[in-house]
Amino acid sequence: MSFKIAIIGAGSVGFTKKLFTDILCVPEFRDVEFALTDLSEHNLEMIKAILDRVVEANGLPTKVTATTDRRKALAGARYIISCVRVGGLEAYADDIRIPLKYGIDQCVGDTICAGGILYGQRNIPVILDFCKDIREVAEPGAKFLNYANPMAMNTWAAIEYGKVDTVGLCHGVQHGAEQIAEVLGAKSHSELDYICSGINHQTWFIDLRLNGRKIGKDELVAAFEAHPVFSQQEKLRIDVLKRFGVYSTESNGHLSEYLPWYRKRPDEITRWIDMSDWIHGETGGYLRYSTETRNWFETEFPQFLESAAKPIDPAKRSNEHASHILEALETNRVYRGHFNVKNNGVITNLPSDAIIESPGFVDRFGINMVSGVTLPEACAATCTASINVQRMSVHAAISGDIDLLKLAVLHDPLVGAVSTPEEVWQMVDEMVVAQARWLPQYADAVPAAKERLSKSKVQTRDWAGAARRNVRSIEELRAEKAAVKQAV
Repeated sequence: MSFKIAIIGAGSVGFTKKLFTDILCVPEFRDVEFALTDLSEHNLEMIKAILDRVVEANGLPTKVTATTDRRKALAGARYIISCVRVGGLEAYADDIRIPLKYGIDQCVGDTICAGGILYGQRNIPVILDFCKDIREVAEPGAKFLNYANPMAMNTWAAIEYGKVDTVGLCHGVQHGAEQIAEVLGAKSHSELDYICSGINHQTWFIDLRLNGRKIGKDELVAAFEAHPVFSQQEKLRIDVLKRFGVYSTESNGHLSEYLPWYRKRPDEITRWIDMSDWIHGETGGYLRYSTETRNWFETEFPQFLESAAKPIDPAKRSNEHASHILEALETNRVYRGHFNVKNNGVITNLPSDAIIESPGFVDRFGINMVSGVTLPEACAATCTASINVQRMSVHAAISGDIDLLKLAVLHDPLVGAVSTPEEVWQMVDEMVVAQARWLPQYADAVPAAKERLSKSKVQTRDWAGAARRNVRSIEELRAEKAAVKQAV
């Protein structure tokens, strides 16, 4: 069979290669056309060279094109995959550093909290541009697969305002299940069956069965506390498990940003955070990691090109949802996964308009969600607080209403636990001014925001964060890598 897949943000070299090889693990997809598009022509050249090498090494008829002209890439596409980061690391740095001046300590800042909300403001206008192109030039009925954060806000905007058939995809559920299988001593992940439901990055394992035997809270707590690594890295997550009765998909660092209890005081943060890796709660951890590794594909391009010459191994197909969804839709081989879609009553105790992440089955009739799921009350309460923030944030991004944006940030659980209304109002003005080039909907509000900032009396602080590592420069990291390679 032959159809076209467009990948927006294809310059994310490693992730694009993974999606590409996953899809080509499906025998029927040998004749598929991949259209890559990105703002960076240089990155496109690199990823196209890698994918062309994969095609050549495997003797495939697969066609790969690359262009900075997005509409050209989307023309006639049946599936469109997005993995973009609007504003790149420059804007992302503002998402972390400006809120930190007001005492808001984030590890990742890509979902809600101050950073995630502004990230959504940058992304949503671009998402709507994507949707306009999809409606106008893609294959009729084309499906939009969104991998970009903030997942719920992007998917909400694409469905509600972009009017495109959209599903949001993440891998947090798979990673959480892998942890649970490990602590329970499963010989393979297939021994664990689970129902995981909630909203993206606040999804909860509400039913766990190991080889058919139901796993309760006490057994799971004991298993995590006995694990030599997770007992230290996931202290906060284990505490939530003890109090809520169910395990969350997200790591210490992510989960701590969505709750108002663990990250609001410096002394409390250090109590719960593990510094063995950034993802367990380091202040600005993902920003540091992304900055230090921003050019890794440049230095490691020769190795990427070399590995691309190896045969595709279907046994190494990843658990990313995209290839499995396409396979189910095109071949009718049923696939079970966890998908981000509009609720419409799927989860009984969350708002109908929310974007939820919950189990579903895919076949040639589409994505069919398992309805009638009811979350434990504490999980529903936590998700609802975030949904209210997401809803206001989406509406602010659509309307360009800076006052609504400030109210959305004010209602964020962690922001509200740390900052006063006066601080929030000034912080949002500062972030909007700093990111104005990526926020066209707020163009009319920027002059007044600048004026308010010039007269502001709210004091900020030079706070490096409660759990922080020194950021090494790119040059230092390159020198270190070169020394290691030379030694080898």
